[in-house]
Amino acid sequence: MYSLIRKLLFLLDAEDAHELTVRQMIALQNIPLVLRAIERFCAPPASARREVMGLSFPSPIGIAAGFDKNGLLMPMLAALGFGFVEVGTVTLRPQPGNPRPRLFRYPEHKALINRLGFNNDGADAVAARLRSWQRTVPLFVNIGKNRDVPIEAAADDYGACAAKLAPFADAVVVNLSSPNTPSLRELQRPEHLERILTAVGPALVKIAPDIDDTMLAEICDVCVNRARGMICTNTTVARPFPASEGGGLSGAPLMEPSTSILARVRKRVGGTFPLIGVGGIFTADDVRAKLTAGADLVQVYTGFIYQGPLMARRLVRTT
Repeated sequence: MYSLIRKLLFLLDAEDAHELTVRQMIALQNIPLVLRAIERFCAPPASARREVMGLSFPSPIGIAAGFDKNGLLMPMLAALGFGFVEVGTVTLRPQPGNPRPRLFRYPEHKALINRLGFNNDGADAVAARLRSWQRTVPLFVNIGKNRDVPIEAAADDYGACAAKLAPFADAVVVNLSSPNTPSLRELQRPEHLERILTAVGPALVKIAPDIDDTMLAEICDVCVNRARGMICTNTTVARPFPASEGGGLSGAPLMEPSTSILARVRKRVGGTFPLIGVGGIFTADDVRAKLTAGADLVQVYTGFIYQGPLMARRLVRTT
């Protein structure tokens, strides 16, 4: 069924298709009987439960930031069997993001390129939605800086954003690694990272896959001492196939480089520091590869778009 729906959706502009999907998911989650039926059908088996960071996850498979930027779909995503939900990226003030078109599909490569630019409703609006949801799975909120905030003021911006959102989430994720906000990746440098973590408090740090060994070691050393965990990785600026569009590449081509970074991070931080693996997951074998490389939990995004609403249910039963 979803293969037919996907063919129809893929006739639309990628962002228009996403917005249509969001509207349909909201409509379904507003029907309690439908939501409960989906929840019963997709509920992970008890054997899938994980305990990480002092939180109980019904399964190790979560939905990554980017799919539900504004906290509109939390009940539906939890009902679909995701063991945790990450909302965002959210900035302190609302912003429209980059000009459209800014989201592009590459079906032959099972990939997406996005240059959305942190389009979101802002921390106040999203905080109100987080506050109103009766959580059924752990909730993460991913935060970034507004585009017009200079690097030297970034720590205060992240801190103010976290102060509005953290009380209504189980974990804050600091996004310093999107390629679509100018100079954002500079904030991964230790001197900036330390200031941001001081301002935000205990948080997970989401890193880029395009990092050399020296910088990766420096980031890991700061995170082990100051962060709650790390997410490996965001999208890549590399182009393993011809593509003229700028932005971050996600999907199947990201599986190998993101898993390599994950393994290198695990080696640097030791065996007990919480790590989440994301990037290129489509199959149970992909999940196992992330777990073997050192992930405690994993997340999907592009695979969810290509494989449809039962992806989490399928993965948790075949991993």
